[in-house]
Amino acid sequence: MHQRPDKAKLLNRLSRVEGHVRGIAKMVSEDRYCIDILTQLSAARAALVKVEAEMLKTHLGHCIEGAIVSGDADDQRAKARELIDLLQRSAR
Repeated sequence: MHQRPDKAKLLNRLSRVEGHVRGIAKMVSEDRYCIDILTQLSAARAALVKVEAEMLKTHLGHCIEGAIVSGDADDQRAKARELIDLLQRSAR
């Protein structure tokens, strides 16, 4: 488990995503116009991308950097492999 200096910022962004999703569900239940719903879906997706970018930045600046500074070659390889696996999954 890691202490995150940006935890409050991430939680705030995730709360906004949650609000977007609730709003989208309400729009669907109210039979709102498709384009309006799709616009909100795009906004929710963009908000998630921002959260993902912040998490990746934190991971690179904390976990990856920590492995490099430690000099532990096994940890460095493990962190590199995790990142490669993540990027491969994201590319699908």
